[in-house]
Amino acid sequence: MPTVEPLHLLLGDEEFLIERGVGSVLSAVRAASGDSDIQVSRVRAGDLGTAQLAELLSPSLFGEDRVVVLESAHEAGKDAVALVRDIAADLPSGVTLVVIHSGGGRAKTLASDLQKRGAEVHKCLKLNATERAEFVRSEFRSHGVRASPDVIAALVEAVGSNVRELASACSQLAADTGGRVDAAAVARYYSGRAEVSGFDVAEKAVTGSRAAALEALRWAHHSGVPHVVLADALGETVRAIARVSAAGRGDPNRLAPQLGMPPWKVRKTQAQARNWNPDTLGRALGIVARLNGDVKGGAADTSYALERAVIGVADLAR
Repeated sequence: MPTVEPLHLLLGDEEFLIERGVGSVLSAVRAASGDSDIQVSRVRAGDLGTAQLAELLSPSLFGEDRVVVLESAHEAGKDAVALVRDIAADLPSGVTLVVIHSGGGRAKTLASDLQKRGAEVHKCLKLNATERAEFVRSEFRSHGVRASPDVIAALVEAVGSNVRELASACSQLAADTGGRVDAAAVARYYSGRAEVSGFDVAEKAVTGSRAAALEALRWAHHSGVPHVVLADALGETVRAIARVSAAGRGDPNRLAPQLGMPPWKVRKTQAQARNWNPDTLGRALGIVARLNGDVKGGAADTSYALERAVIGVADLAR
């Protein structure tokens, strides 16, 4: 009979990955116990006192297996954190504890404490551009599809940064094409459906397309893309160009492991880097560094700060 670790840490704040992680643990516990109706208690750490929490995590009088999902553990108070630490060190038989923790917050150290106590870690962090590409590759693989780099790049560009939508798109494409997914299929099913993402804005800015970048920025605002996401995308794109420029004009396949990027991203960034030199890159890095502070509370008008940064980067690229 399969066994399941009693202590799980879902680390990060990407909601889709958290939901998937919880579902995975529940499925494993049900399979191991043979009980599809196993008791599941899902509570927010900040909503419970220590007495209620202790009761949830205490052994069952009838020896029943159960799962306790502790949400927003980074918000837990000092007493609750101490209790979770103590109980996690020696969980009662039949209790599976799933702790959801952003990695920060006032109870930041709880995450590392649980890892030291042997928690099985499920990474649920927000994905950057490189990680989204790898996520798509993994999703396709889970559906029996070997996706080429151009298919992955096309899907990420078409669908955008929403991980849930990327997972859904992989599943739908695999089903609709019988597993024969190519760039033409991506274009056929998803052309024109993309969100205006931060990377749409950033890629236009770093190639010097000032008017197009500003138009994309306005559409992004209209679509509700958060200012922090837009700023992060611009910063990540500029920093990627700086890394690729410093690495020289080598073979993308050879440079990819060194730069921590997939080869297609290295190739694309090498093309973007032709617009830049060390002086303009240094100035652009200064712009995105200031923007990072502006969108996190440093500017009275973050929309204006974003527009000013996009114009600044686009003009340097030109």
